[in-house]
Amino acid sequence: MTYHVVVQFDVPSDKRDAFISAGLFDANDSLKKEPDTLRFELIRDENNRNRFYLDEVYTNEEAFIQHSKNETVARFYELVDSYAFGPVFLFKGYRVEG
Repeated sequence: MTYHVVVQFDVPSDKRDAFISAGLFDANDSLKKEPDTLRFELIRDENNRNRFYLDEVYTNEEAFIQHSKNETVARFYELVDSYAFGPVFLFKGYRVEG
């Protein structure tokens, strides 16, 4: 079973490009350096151009916990903490398989 996390961030309109750059850095670096990170996507809300989601999939919850402690995540927060509101966890959980 895979472990899924979706978080939301709201950013000021003048910081959208900076947030996109930081989010893509986080996503790409995590996918490259963390074999238990299976998917990491940055998604912009279709109705609110200042709202972004990180859609993440891991092999298990422990992989997410490890990801949360890594250097890439620390750098991401250094880049966005001064202006981004979030993360707001929309959900965390295991995929149901049948």
